[in-house]
Amino acid sequence: METKQAVEAFAALAHGTRLEVFRLLVREGPDGLAAGRIAVVLGVAPPTLSSHLAQLERAGLVTSRRVERFVYYAVDVEGTRRLLRYVTEDCCQGRPALCGDLLAAGAWCE
Repeated sequence: METKQAVEAFAALAHGTRLEVFRLLVREGPDGLAAGRIAVVLGVAPPTLSSHLAQLERAGLVTSRRVERFVYYAVDVEGTRRLLRYVTEDCCQGRPALCGDLLAAGAWCE
């Protein structure tokens, strides 16, 4: 991951609603949730949610898929792994053992 991509991902997460959406989708796993369900769970108006989901998708943090009339969103596991690797690749001056559980987070959702 390049710095520009990391900045876009962090910018997408630097908003309360988008961070809540992302965390909800991380909890849901690869199947994700329909956009309407996300709106209900988080209490966000659908047009507002649509904008937030689009920004998260552009940042490479979520994916979407259409199933009949519904659009489902899920965490982009590989995109999230790339961001975590980018942030931790130089952890502890080249001594990753000092970072302990922090680096284990990069192996999530396997």
